Parts: sequence; C-alpha cells; structure tokens
Amino acid sequence: MTDNLLLTFNAGSSTVKIGIFKVDGERPERIGKAVVDFGTYPLTLHLKEGPKQFELPLKGEAGDDLAELMDEVFRELDKHFDLDAVTSAGHRIVHGGDVFGGPVELTTETIAKVRSLTDLAPLHQPQALRMINAVRHLRPALFQTGSFDTTFHATQSDLVRRLAIPRAYHDQGIKRYGFHGLSYQYVAGALAAKAPDIANGKVVIAHLGGGASLCAIENGKSRDSSMGFSTLDGIPMATRPGWLDPGVLLHFLGPLGKSVEEVEDMLYHKSGLLGVSGLSGDTRELIGDGGSQAQEAIDLFALRIAGEVGRLASTLGGLDALVFTAGIGENQPEVRKRVAERLLWLGVELHTAANHSNALKISTPAARVAVYVIPTDEERMIAEECLAILNSQP
Repeated sequence: MTDNLLLTFNAGSSTVKIGIFKVDGERPERIGKAVVDFGTYPLTLHLKEGPKQFELPLKGEAGDDLAELMDEVFRELDKHFDLDAVTSAGHRIVHGGDVFGGPVELTTETIAKVRSLTDLAPLHQPQALRMINAVRHLRPALFQTGSFDTTFHATQSDLVRRLAIPRAYHDQGIKRYGFHGLSYQYVAGALAAKAPDIANGKVVIAHLGGGASLCAIENGKSRDSSMGFSTLDGIPMATRPGWLDPGVLLHFLGPLGKSVEEVEDMLYHKSGLLGVSGLSGDTRELIGDGGSQAQEAIDLFALRIAGEVGRLASTLGGLDALVFTAGIGENQPEVRKRVAERLLWLGVELHTAANHSNALKISTPAARVAVYVIPTDEERMIAEECLAILNSQP
C-alpha cells in the first residue's frame, strides 16, 4: 500500500520552502524538503531526500502566475516522491487579521477572505495567494489548508494589542497582531517537551532570521510580541528597520519628497542590517567583516534585541527563560553572546562552550535566567494543522 503524502508550502518574499511529509496515522513524518530561491538565475530547486541532496536547475521564472513554475517543480519532485499519493497540502499565510482564529480549509470563500487582508501584509500575502492559486490550478481536487502566523497571538490582551491612536481606527482593525506565530507555537511545544517546568513559566522566544521578532509567552500562551501591526515593526531585520519614529516617515514623505512607493521599498528592502552596514543583511557576512559599519550593524541588532527582551519581561512581570530560534538564533553564537552581554543585569549568563556548540541549554548553572537554543519547524506545524483539519472532515 502506498503511503499518503502531504505537502506544505511556506512562501516568502524571495523563496518558497516545500515540506514533503508521509502521513502515518495522525502524525506527519517528514521525508523530504525543497527550497526554490527566487533570487538566483536560473532558478534552482534545492532538494533534500533523506540524507541525499540535489541541486536541480529550473527553466521557469517567478512571475505573478506561479502555475508554470510549480508545474516544473512538481515534475522534478515526482522523480523522487510519488506525488500521485499526495492527498493534501498546507500553506503558511502571514496574516489572518481578526477574520481567522485558527487554520482553515482553503475554499473559494476562505481564499477571498485571505485576499481581503492583503493591505495588512502587502509583501507576504500576495506570495501565499500566488502559491495557493498555482497549486489549485495544477491539482484542482487537492484538499488545501491555510495556517496563519497571527492566530497564535490572539491570546494577547486588548491592552497589549492597542495602539495609541483614535479608538475608531482600532475598531477598524488597526492594531498590533504579532507574527511568526507558527514558529512560536512549535518552539513553545518543543520547550514544554524538553523543560516542562520552565515552559509553564515566563519565557521570551527570539525568532531571529531574515525576518526577526520576539514573543513573550506565559504558560505556553502569547502575551506580547515585538512585531505589531506589520512585519516592519520591532527589532531591526536583514532589510527591514524594525521600530521607527513615525516622524521619520513624515519627514521622508514631506520635506524629502519621497513617494509612498519609494518609502515602502526602502523599508522592506533597503533598511535593517543592510542599510546600516551598507554591505549585507546577512549576519554571517557582517560578523566575518572587520569593518566598523558591519560591526555597528551587529551591535545595533544586539542592542535592540536585548532592549526588547527587557520590555517583554516587563509585560510578563519577570523572566524564567530566553529561547533563541530560527536561522540566526540557532546558528550564530556571536549574536547570542552580544545579546547576552547586554542582559547580565537581568540574570542572563551564557556558558561559553555550550553557546559555541549551539547546545540545547547554553546558560551557566548559576544563571537566574535559563537560556536555550531550540530549532524551529514551521513546516511541521503547517503539516500537523493540515492533517488535523483533513481528519476532521465528515
């Protein structure tokens, strides 16, 4: 008997990550993963099947309609996996607004509701919709679901979510939402399995990747986060600035005479670590560069992360643990070190050897705040939510 397969799609602004899972009862088991990097030419499908890795050139292009490209990707995947056995597909969708309280089956009606939220996530929402439509075009009968990055944060209080603007705008949906929820949900669950006593306390998780944010969690529930209304908010990121004085935007749009489109492009693509360093948004390149601007970018990154940890600890009324996750958080000991040095006052103290080796627990035995490194797995969360909805069908 052929095992049923489940696909997950995590469409970002410059890549799409694909997870291939075998469905065994009620648990998805990952058997492969693939990444299409839209920033290379020609496009390349990076495929991992068990221990084997493949670099497969693609002829297609990443246009507004991804159906042709995904058709080629599916043909390549079919050489390694039996795609006829695929029974369902789950998608990561950045914004659920106040419309979606959890994962949903993607029907014509729910897709229309996802599209209605595009103004709230202009960089990410269109990519998810393009991927959903491409898969729908290629496999019209395939059961598809959407998992949202915002729904994990629905447990935050109205006070935390409120911006200090006229109440009527809050009632229209202009409020803090929080993002990277699928990552936080997975890491919170992983922490509960590894250190249940700690997980039931006051925890800050730092999701540090190309996009970066922090989340305050108490008893496994989101209480506050660094990202608010948009994915531009919070700490500096690879190419996004994080928190910005609104007066700076008024200055760009007024005295400097820039258009909304110019400012949007600058905020999403030319700011953050790239903007400060003038070199790169990649922390690996910046850490390896001895230039003062590169080091200033890393120091600013660490300063803002540490400051946000302090703010989130204030929301929680204390701090029992700090968890690092995502590409930078999991693999950059120097970034973790610089953040921790600014949090000695809070009781954060790293064990040098453990930090250098990316160990699970990297704090010293005497530290008041336990510090962990836990790899995230957004694709697994998408797969589990997709399977749960599929299994609940009558």
